[in-house]
Amino acid sequence: MGTALRTYCFLDALQPQLATFMGKTARGFLPVPGQASLFVEIAPGIAINQVTDAALKATRVQPALQVVERAYGLLEVHDHDQGEVLQAGATILRHLGVAESERLKPKVLTNQIIRGVEAYQTQIINRASAGMMVLPGQSLFILECEPAGYAVLAANEAEKAAQVFLVNVTPYGAFGRLYMAGPEAEIDAAAAAATAALEGVGGRVPEKFVDR
Repeated sequence: MGTALRTYCFLDALQPQLATFMGKTARGFLPVPGQASLFVEIAPGIAINQVTDAALKATRVQPALQVVERAYGLLEVHDHDQGEVLQAGATILRHLGVAESERLKPKVLTNQIIRGVEAYQTQIINRASAGMMVLPGQSLFILECEPAGYAVLAANEAEKAAQVFLVNVTPYGAFGRLYMAGPEAEIDAAAAAATAALEGVGGRVPEKFVDR
């Protein structure tokens, strides 16, 4: 069985909260705001080890995140030089024998806003959060997407568009998840930017994504 490209996501500049969140939660070489970043997700997961090897031998990029699951594997690499990150991406594509257009097109599975979050619910969310806290009365944006890696694109674009707080982002596993909190108007703007970013990504549409 060959290796399938699920996520191929280039971020031209990591936004401050996303970069800081990665610095708090990742176990590799941690990025700083403004660096370019590339997220690559493949199947099967174990093959991500060879993908990492190919990228690091060919360029100066550093990896912040490598997740090896049975089904899917995820790699993040970053550098101050966008050219280095793009070259790492080109190396990965050559290694896999695929084109960027063969990545999966992301699908938004959940797109909801909870307005005026109650205090007890904020406590539950904050207990499981690695990012900013949700405060009572704020609005909460929750996005779930497939493939999982595109959750970082949604987070980065939402942070560019609005003054919001990154509560949690999970870019690996069966589904990606993003939680953001803030004033109602800012959350509305962030949600619009996040969903527009995912809708703008080209790629192949698996049969199970097709509406019947």
